[in-house]
This record gives sequence, C-alpha cells and structure tokens, in this order.
Amino acid sequence: MAKKGDIRLAIVGVGNCASTLIQGVSYYRQSHETVGLMHEQIGDLGVSDIHFACAFDVDRRKIGRRLKDAIFARPNNSARFCKKIDDDGAKVFAGPVADGLAAHLEQFDENRRAVLDEQSRSVSLAQVVKTLKQSGATILVNYLPVGSQKGTELYATACLEAGVAMVNCIPVFIASEKRWATKFKQAGLPIVGDDIKSQFGATITHRVLMKLAQRRGFKIDSSYQLNVGGNTDFLNMLEKSRLSSKKVSKTEAVTSQVPMEAGNIHIGPSDYVPLLGDKKVCYVRMNMRGFGGLPMELDMKLQVEDSPNSAGVVVDAVRCAALARRAGIGGALAEVSAALMKRPIRQMIDDDAADAMDAWIAKVGR
Repeated sequence: MAKKGDIRLAIVGVGNCASTLIQGVSYYRQSHETVGLMHEQIGDLGVSDIHFACAFDVDRRKIGRRLKDAIFARPNNSARFCKKIDDDGAKVFAGPVADGLAAHLEQFDENRRAVLDEQSRSVSLAQVVKTLKQSGATILVNYLPVGSQKGTELYATACLEAGVAMVNCIPVFIASEKRWATKFKQAGLPIVGDDIKSQFGATITHRVLMKLAQRRGFKIDSSYQLNVGGNTDFLNMLEKSRLSSKKVSKTEAVTSQVPMEAGNIHIGPSDYVPLLGDKKVCYVRMNMRGFGGLPMELDMKLQVEDSPNSAGVVVDAVRCAALARRAGIGGALAEVSAALMKRPIRQMIDDDAADAMDAWIAKVGR
C-alpha cells in the first residue's frame, strides 16, 4: 500500500502504455530486479514508490473496473509479463471524450477500437478535478491518442486546478509551449513533455546514427524513417489529420541533432499492420557521402515491443516530476524533458541531455 509521501499517479487513457507501466511497477516491486531501468533510484525514489490513484478512459469495458484488471480489457494487446498485479485500489472513471476518438475507428470491430461509454459524453472539467482531488493524485500521466489537442488541454487545465503535476507522453504541445509552461510555473507545478522518447526506439536510434555519421565526417544527403505497428496507436494514426503534431515532434527530434532541409528528410508513422500486435517495426535509411565524396548507404531495421519501450522512460519522468514537486519547482523541467521527450522546451544533444538530467537529479534530489 502507498505510504505518505509516495507518488500517486493518475492515468489518462488505459491502453497498452498504461498496461505496461502498471505491470512494470508491480514487476519491479516484486522482483527487486534492475535490468531494464535507466535509473534504479532517482533521488531517494525507486520504481516501487510509484502507486496508482485513479484513471480515466472512455471505453465501457474499462470504466468502473479496478485499474489492475482494466489494463487487460480489449482492445489492449500488449504483452503480459507480470503475473500478479498489485492492487493500489485505483479505479477507472469515465473521462470526457473531447477529441480523443478518431471518427474512422467506427469502421473497425470492437476488438480493435474503444467502445464509447455514454457517461463520457457528459463528463465535465469540474468532475475530473474533483476525482483528482479525491483520489489524492500528485502526478497525471497523459496517454491520450495522438491528435487529442482538446482533450490534452482539458486535462492540463484539470492539473492546474487540482494541484497535480503532469507528464505529457503524447505529441500535443503543452510543456514545450511557453503559454502552458508559464501557467504550470505560476502554479508551482512541474510538467515533463512533450511526446515520450522510447527507451531504445526509432527516434533515439536515428538521432544517434545521424550524429555519429556527422562526427565521423560524413555528409548526410537524405534520410527517412518509416514505422509500422499493430496496436491502437497505429490504428488511430490512420487518420492523417491527427498526425501533424506527431510528424513535427519526430522530425524536430532528429533534425535538432543534424540540421537538414525539409525536402531531404521524411519521418513518420506509415501504416497499421494488425498482425504485429504491440510490436513496432522501424526502418531507417541514410544516404551519405564520405571520404572523397564517395557514397555510403545505411539501412536499419529495429523491431521492439512498443509499449514497454515507453514505460521504461515514463518511470523516470514520473520520479523526476515527483522530486520537482517536493522541491517546489514549477514549470517545464527543461533538462528532464530534453533527455526523455521528443519535443522538449529546449532540444539538446543526447549525451548532453542525459548528463544534464543526472546533474539536475543530483542537485534537486539531495
């Protein structure tokens, strides 16, 4: 059970990412394992100090259930790697629909899309704020679908009114926008964002390879990154109108390391392949010139379990937000966001960002 001073998380969107985060917290509590963690401790906080206060969703198969059970309801299809999920007493509440459901999802059967609960059509901001306060939540993790601008802004507002810090895992720009960052700073509440970097995913690998080539004297003429997957994230992104911020986030994350002209780089989700389940397959191509102007080509394929690759970063983002909250630090956490997010308020070289985050932890976590 949670103790006074522990981290109490509210989760928005009980999908695959929430499932692997919740499973992972139980796994590390029970096994005392450290493999898979970037930081065993952040200040005095371990993964076992994370507890779950409440969750919000719009799917009738999840609302009203214990969070530990709701994470295995359809359409979730992430790997089940923890047999016994600890029960923190958190329940799933109806959240507002806003723009969280793409219209094209109605084409797909109920095993692949959310089944809208009628309660969610009438949930207000005031109800979300009330639930956050009553649950004792200290940090909210946003896992809404890509393209949920209105929904993300609603939950950001709820955080401000309820006195809750925020970790924004999706490419809706809150922490990286001065207007929102200022609001969180004035409220004395930390925010980490935007758009989570996978622990070892397409974007971080692409960034490192491009920077390595540049440091070794190569000129990168063009490059692309294509991603396919079979989870609800990729299904949601079939609606191209929801992808604009995602493409900005992923492209900026790479070109911030090696500047390139817009016409010479393409990065973005490519297709939904149901048989892949929660696996994501990434293809990276780099066309380069080296010594004597001679050409070199790089083709790389990376296949990962998509959602756990996110959860390994979220456990660090959450604990950093908790440290900042305890220290009374409000606003966007620049060093933490640069290390863990694709679109931080200030981009940094990966090694520099990691070092800056560690220095920040050492300072704030004393």
